[in-house]
Amino acid sequence: MRSKSIFAQFVAPTRSRRWAAVCLALYMLGLGLSATAQDDRRATIITFDVPGASQVTQAFGINPAGTIVGYYAVLNDQIFVYHGFLRTKDGDFTTFEAPDAGTGAGQGTFAFSINPRGVISGYYVDASDVGHGFLRAKDGTFTTIDAPGAGTGMFQGTFAFNQGTFTASVIGLNPAGAIAGAYTDSGFFLHGYVRAADGHITTFDVAGAEGTNASGINPAGAIPGVYFDSNGVNHGFLRDKHGVITTFDARGAGTGAGQGTFPTTNNPSDAITGYYMDANSAFHGFLRIP
Repeated sequence: MRSKSIFAQFVAPTRSRRWAAVCLALYMLGLGLSATAQDDRRATIITFDVPGASQVTQAFGINPAGTIVGYYAVLNDQIFVYHGFLRTKDGDFTTFEAPDAGTGAGQGTFAFSINPRGVISGYYVDASDVGHGFLRAKDGTFTTIDAPGAGTGMFQGTFAFNQGTFTASVIGLNPAGAIAGAYTDSGFFLHGYVRAADGHITTFDVAGAEGTNASGINPAGAIPGVYFDSNGVNHGFLRDKHGVITTFDARGAGTGAGQGTFPTTNNPSDAITGYYMDANSAFHGFLRIP
C-alpha cells in the first residue's frame, strides 16, 4: 500500500503556514547545518525585507546578475497570503502574483529559482488549495505547469520545489530553461517530473519507491532528489539526462522512519550536496563526488 507520509510531512499544523511548509520541510533543515567556519571580516552581509511584508521575507534564488527571487507574506485579517518578489542587485524590488493564485490562508505565489536569462520558476496555490507550477518570463509573462496525472484535490497538484538558495546554477531551472520538480496525484503519491524548455513534461519514479521528489537540475539535465521506501526511510538518487537513475545513501545515514539521505542540489560536474539524518536523528551535511 502506498504511503502518504511524505506529503503529510510537508503540511504544517496551521493552515496559514501549510503551503510554505511544502518546500521548507525538505530543505530548511539543510540550511541549519553548519560546518566549522572562519571569521571573514571582509564579507558584507546585506539584510532586506520586501516593503509591506508582514514578518516573512524569504529569499531562495540568485542568478549571475545578482537578481534574487523569493516570496513574502502579507497578514490580512489574521491570515498569511504569499506573494513572489525579485530584488535587483541595486536593491529595487518587483512583486508579482501568478494570475490564478489564491488569496486565502496559506495561498498565493511562491518563487524559488531564477536562471541567467531572468526566467523565474516556482509554484502557486489557487483558491481551492491546489498547487500548480509556473514559469515567469523576464517580461512578466506567466506559463502555468501541470504535470500529467497531477491531482486536482486540496493540497494536490504540481510543484516546482527547486529552491535556488542551494546552488549557483539555480535548482530546478537550468540555463536552458528546463525545470525539475514534483507533483502529487489523487492518492497523494509523490512523483518527480522534468519539463524541457519546449514544454514537454516527462514524469518518473525511482523503482520500488513509495514517493519520489526531484530537488534540482544542473545545466546538463541531471536531476538529484530524494525518495522514500515502504518503511519511510529516505534515500538519495541521481537521474541522468537519459533517464538512468542511480540511488545512494550517505555513510552513517539512519535507517529508521524519517531518517536517511536528503540530496538538495548538484553542480555541473554532478557533485551532489545535501544532508542526512543519522540513527540518533541528528543532521549532518554530505558531499557526494562522482
